[in-house]
Amino acid sequence: MHPALTSARVVVVTREGCHLCDDALVAVETVCRERGISWQAVDVDADPELRARYTDHVPVTFVDGAQHSLWFVDAGRLREAVG
Repeated sequence: MHPALTSARVVVVTREGCHLCDDALVAVETVCRERGISWQAVDVDADPELRARYTDHVPVTFVDGAQHSLWFVDAGRLREAVG
C-alpha cells in the first residue's frame, strides 16, 4: 500500500482542474468535519507511482486504507463507512 493512501483516515486522490475531484473534496470535507475525523487530499500528478496506477481514474477515495469510491463520492455511503 502506498504510504500516501494511509496518511489520514480518509484520503482522496485528486488532480488539479478536475471537476469531479472538486465535488468529491466538498463531500469528503463535509462528512469528515461532521464526524471529526482526519482526511487528506493527495495530488495524483505529484507522485509517479500514483499517476501510473490511477492515470485519469480520479478522484479515488480511500477509507482506512481501503478503496471506497471511484469518480464520485456518495456522502451517505461515506458516513456509513467512517461510522
